Amino acid sequence: MSDLYTSEEEEVIRPRRQRRRRRKRSRFGSFVAVLASLAVIGAVLGGIYYGGTAVLSAIDGAFGEPEDFPGPGTGEVPVTIEDGATLRAMGATLVEAGVVASQEAFIAAADQNPESRTIQPGNYVLRSEMSAADAVAALVSGEGGARVSLAEGLRVRQTVDRLAEVSGFPVEDVQAAVDGATLPEYAEGDAEGFLFPSSYGLGGDVTAPTLVANMLAQFDEVATELDLVARADALGYTPRQIVTVASIVQREVSREEDMPRVAEVIYNRLTGACTANGVPEGRLQMDSTVHYAVDDYSSVYTTPEQRQVDSPYNTYRVSGLPPGPIASPGEAALSAALNPTSEGNCYFVAVNLETGETAFGVTAEDQRANEELLDAYCRESDLC
Repeated sequence: MSDLYTSEEEEVIRPRRQRRRRRKRSRFGSFVAVLASLAVIGAVLGGIYYGGTAVLSAIDGAFGEPEDFPGPGTGEVPVTIEDGATLRAMGATLVEAGVVASQEAFIAAADQNPESRTIQPGNYVLRSEMSAADAVAALVSGEGGARVSLAEGLRVRQTVDRLAEVSGFPVEDVQAAVDGATLPEYAEGDAEGFLFPSSYGLGGDVTAPTLVANMLAQFDEVATELDLVARADALGYTPRQIVTVASIVQREVSREEDMPRVAEVIYNRLTGACTANGVPEGRLQMDSTVHYAVDDYSSVYTTPEQRQVDSPYNTYRVSGLPPGPIASPGEAALSAALNPTSEGNCYFVAVNLETGETAFGVTAEDQRANEELLDAYCRESDLC
């Protein structure tokens, strides 16, 4: 067979080849078109994925500003930011707690704060009705990091209530932590007086037991600095008795400069040094111990009925120190109990309930004169 085509055959074959080339080009073009379409779709989806927050913010903006509080807020609101929480989840938590007005306002404020992605999980104490921007700033800076501040002079029951209120731990859990805590040996198994008043962090992995342990560790640190054990022995008292004296001092006066003088009055009455000045031997006659006995702190005074209550803490009826501390003393009160003055005072009375000014006296006559100062103050003040 010949390899040559006739002219007619060549004319037939050429169009077929051209059609095949056109079909190949058409298939290739369709493939390119599909790829281009996929690229466009991917770009759109990527834009939606990465720009979702911006789109939502734009939509929110189209309908007006999200609801927000003017701030700065009031009170204390415990809030827990969970590990792995998104900004939207944080916003929901804060709305539920009444901290911010809306989730959208929080997210918008977070978008405006480049450090909002650094917010750490943990426990915080914020304020009720904060502006969203303030709430974000507090979480970012850690200023809202949960802390509980315990004032001097609280008894265990009050301390437990305060810890539960601020931390969010159930009261039962806090009380169980106190009951199971490792106390100083000289505490004789009673935590009263040893939960040191200070400010404690609640963030991170803090639990009720670790919180209570931190308070006891702080007491131990202060006691060590003051050389409590050795100096108590030098005064002829046990460390627990010194803490008891300090707790009475803490409850009786507020000004630190008065504390060593009150401590002296306590020791003078215990030793009988005030008997000649009208104080029954060994009787402290302190209202603060009666308040503890009746668990009533509604007044700085006590009633005649309260002073007759049958309790070992009623120092109007029972001589000597009460069985143990009546509150948690701070460092100033502990130091005062170890460093009393030596002025011979047997009496004291607050003569200004607003400033805490206290007058001291040696004799019963001195006390009557000071009480007249209090009466004059009370005639002009609503605090009495």
